[in-house]
Amino acid sequence: MEQELIRRAVPPLLAWYRVCKRDLPWRHDRTPYTALVAELMLQQTRVEAVRERYVQFLDRFPTAQSLAAASEDEVLKLWEGLGYYSRARNLHRAAKAIAEHGFPATFEGVRALPGVGDYTAGAVCSIALGIPSPAVDGNVLRILSRLYADGRCVDEPSIRSEYAALLKEVYPAETADFCEALMELGAIVCLPNGAPSCEKCPWQTLCLAHQNGEEERYPVRAEKRARKIVEATVLVLRCKDRYAIEQRPEGGLLAKLWQFPFFEGAAPDYGAPLAEKRAKHVFTHVEWHMTGKLIEVDEELPAYIWATAQEIRARYALPSAFRAFAAWLK
Repeated sequence: MEQELIRRAVPPLLAWYRVCKRDLPWRHDRTPYTALVAELMLQQTRVEAVRERYVQFLDRFPTAQSLAAASEDEVLKLWEGLGYYSRARNLHRAAKAIAEHGFPATFEGVRALPGVGDYTAGAVCSIALGIPSPAVDGNVLRILSRLYADGRCVDEPSIRSEYAALLKEVYPAETADFCEALMELGAIVCLPNGAPSCEKCPWQTLCLAHQNGEEERYPVRAEKRARKIVEATVLVLRCKDRYAIEQRPEGGLLAKLWQFPFFEGAAPDYGAPLAEKRAKHVFTHVEWHMTGKLIEVDEELPAYIWATAQEIRARYALPSAFRAFAAWLK
């Protein structure tokens, strides 16, 4: 790809970012550890959902050492509602490695931390270590495909690698600003799923897609496969002031998190429900279509852990998939 175009695009992007960037808590006091926390939290999660939780997480775990010393249950509880809980486990494991050996000083070292891929390693290195390491996410794929009017499928790993190499050649000394500016442009101006705000874009006179009036033609993506639909029944069993919960298996979806008794298909008959409701939760490749039933039982069934509503809220990480049914806890 023609390198002069991206080279000319760097100065106006940096100037725009310094004026228009959002005030986000992870941009206030950037260290390698806080950058790692932020980037793992932001994976596949909206910025607005992360803002408050990031602050809460660092209030409790201000250093890698404090996070390493915590139990996994405590970490998962604080992560509750953010989803993709493997990120929390990987962050916990990474903190233990950092507490023991110090924060890595190279891209390769950061990349070797649990749960860290090329994008996260590039972001942490650029933002907190001053190492020019491209972080190519969906936002960056979109803005570059539009800048170059590139009609190739951006889901191909070779395209991601080509864009990373292109950026690495033009990385300025301001590695943190450049990395975040690329992501910011895609997040607030060069938007997905609709018309981008080209009138606000610092690349307005450079963007080949804009010049051709074809912004929405890019990026070209692979066709998504249909999600699997799982019909399930969720039982909220109440015995006096205590409720039944169980821990999910060690592997698979929502591994080792807590849930109300969950059954694919029909559930055992524990009596007539006091209330019933439907809820849906969408994962990347699966949708749960759930029927929830609130049932009063006479005794605590030994198959489950029993806890009060207060204990569940304070101690057990209950995924947002079950939020609709948690409203029954009194």
